[in-house]
Amino acid sequence: MAVKLRLMRMGKKKQPTYRVVAADSRSPRNGRFIEILGTYQPRQEPSGVTIDNAKAVDWLQKGAQPTDTVKKLLEISGAWEEFTSSRTGAGAGQ
Repeated sequence: MAVKLRLMRMGKKKQPTYRVVAADSRSPRNGRFIEILGTYQPRQEPSGVTIDNAKAVDWLQKGAQPTDTVKKLLEISGAWEEFTSSRTGAGAGQ
C-alpha cells in the first residue's frame, strides 16, 4: 500500500480549511484516510499551519510520500528538517 501525506478539504463553500492526512494513494481526496497529522488554514492572516511533527516524521520514516504542498507545510512546521536530519544521522552512524 502506497501511503501519501496530502491535504483533505474541509469547510464551507469558498472558505476552505484543510486537514493534513496520511492516506492510501488510491483513495479519493476527501475519502478514507489512515491518520490526521494536522491542519492548514489558508484564509487566516498569516496562514495557520498546525502539524504534529512527531507523527509526520514517523510516517515519513515509514516511507510515506508527501505531495508538493504538504512538503512545503512540513518545511514551515519544521517536521521536514527533523526528518532529513534523522535520516542523514542514521546513515552516518552505520
